Amino acid sequence: MASSSDNPADPFKKALSEATKVLADDPELGVTFSVDPPGMTNDSVRLPHVSRRLTREEVLLARGTADSFALRRRHHDAAVFNRYAPQGEMARDLYEAMEMARCEAVGARDMPGTSGNIDAKIGADAARRGYGDAAERTDIPLSVAAGYMIRHLATGRTLPAGAGHAMELWRDFIESQAGDTLAGLEGNLADQSAFARMARRMIEDLGYGDQLGDDPDAEDPDQQDEASSDEEDEQSQQDQDGEDDGEGESEASPEQSQEQTQDDAQAQVGMDDMAENESGEEVEMPEGEAPLEPPAPAPMSDADPHYAAYSTQNDEEVRADELAEPAELERLRAHLDQQLDSLKGAVGRLANKLQRRLQAQQSRSWEFDLEEGTLDAGRLARVVANPTTPLSFKVEKDTEFRDTVVTLLLDNSGSMRGRPISIAAICADVLARTLERCHVKVEILGFTTRGWKGGLAREDWLAAGRPQQPGRLNDLRHIIYKSADAPWRRARPNLGLMMKEGLLKENIDGEALEWAHRRMTGRPEARKILMVISDGAPVDDSTLSVNPANYLEKHLRDVIAMVERRRAVELIAIGIGHDVTRYYDRAVTITDVEQLAGAMTEQLASLFDTEPRGRTRGPSRKARGRARRGA
Repeated sequence: MASSSDNPADPFKKALSEATKVLADDPELGVTFSVDPPGMTNDSVRLPHVSRRLTREEVLLARGTADSFALRRRHHDAAVFNRYAPQGEMARDLYEAMEMARCEAVGARDMPGTSGNIDAKIGADAARRGYGDAAERTDIPLSVAAGYMIRHLATGRTLPAGAGHAMELWRDFIESQAGDTLAGLEGNLADQSAFARMARRMIEDLGYGDQLGDDPDAEDPDQQDEASSDEEDEQSQQDQDGEDDGEGESEASPEQSQEQTQDDAQAQVGMDDMAENESGEEVEMPEGEAPLEPPAPAPMSDADPHYAAYSTQNDEEVRADELAEPAELERLRAHLDQQLDSLKGAVGRLANKLQRRLQAQQSRSWEFDLEEGTLDAGRLARVVANPTTPLSFKVEKDTEFRDTVVTLLLDNSGSMRGRPISIAAICADVLARTLERCHVKVEILGFTTRGWKGGLAREDWLAAGRPQQPGRLNDLRHIIYKSADAPWRRARPNLGLMMKEGLLKENIDGEALEWAHRRMTGRPEARKILMVISDGAPVDDSTLSVNPANYLEKHLRDVIAMVERRRAVELIAIGIGHDVTRYYDRAVTITDVEQLAGAMTEQLASLFDTEPRGRTRGPSRKARGRARRGA
């Protein structure tokens, strides 16, 4: 009888587990292997799965991950790390990435054999995330590039191809902003406290000093007591000065009134001068009216006039086929189909159910007992029974859904990565095909941002001196996967773009919803339905780090209120693992992404179903027959 030791991977796993404990200098460390993402807790590490085949890629990835976690365990002090850790998310990501690189670099000096293993792990991670194919630096998180640069400078080793490309995209920016700070890397590498202080300076150089929080080295109880005393004295002095200022204001009021009168007179002279044209002739102005002033710029958002964006120069509204070559779209589409072969049957059955309900409506849409139209053959029996009965005619009514457009607005944020975005793409694809058969036009849109953590908009803001309350601080990317007038067969490959690594970033829902609503209101169809599919509240770290915490969420609520108030568009939403009912009046929340197909079809069917089951509709013919037999 075979035992568990028959697995050829078991000896390797046992050896790697023991080596990891020794390298980490922790004999009690727990080591497990799992298909779940690798991770580390206070007392254990989880390494990538190693199959029975023991392929070279699996072995290198497991060893590299194990060495990385073990060196972090050996050379990392959590108390020191937490003492200097920044408060803001982007600053914390930078701090974490640099600390991880420090631990790996220090370990590589003592044990050079770990360098090759960790290179394999870094290379596999960069390949999985598509860093080698990135065209712009906004496609790479700055924190990742900073970690790569620390490791490269500390070890002198050439990075794997994808990681090296990611670092080079950001290298000029990092060196131009933080080159002087990086010059002290060699002397601070072995001392975690010194390195943490250097990392904080580097984060400030890169433009995220506002997320650092208080300097832990500046905290001194004695100094704080003195500062408190000084503040009390200063406050007393300010109160006294304030009283003096109040008296001064009262005495100066006549002078201020006189100055105001002079200013008004000068303004009137300027208006008289403006009333003359270039030829020197006077232009008569209506008595008592001021000259026309240029109109104020229109607000950025119809829903909230106070909502703003620091820069819209780098925002883009782009067709899906402009973000990838046709061959790549076909490859991504094939990958999408392959991933969801098992789901397509279930989605297809739900789509057919929706189609039958729509077609049933179409067959019922007749007006009977008319004096002209198409002869109603079903009522000829009455004429035979009583020749004096006039002929009856019928006319087919226009079904409501024939003059309808449906827009599917899909959240393309990073949190949708994996199965959620795959299922959303295939559901949108099948529903578009189904509704097209029923003469309903469908538009498929997606929304995300061009870069992580701010992109080019944040760089412009930093260059301008970081003005207060800049508004939205990232570059939008609104994607048109299928326009309403495009046939399904032509847009089919476009949905594969959602599988492209590096496409899904952050989500600014309010502007995306307003964009989709604006596109719909310009359509000629009589009925417009907008379905939003999202897995969370709007999140953009760069914007939220320098604006009120509810800035994006408030704008989303304002846009929803505007859409529902105007009633030009029927709005429904589906939340994946996130309660969207607190935003939308008509919404459902699903806990499992596998439920998405059913939720989409049922929501659409309920909108098209003008006579829902159970409403005050007469009993069916069979029911009436049973009732008569019972009587």
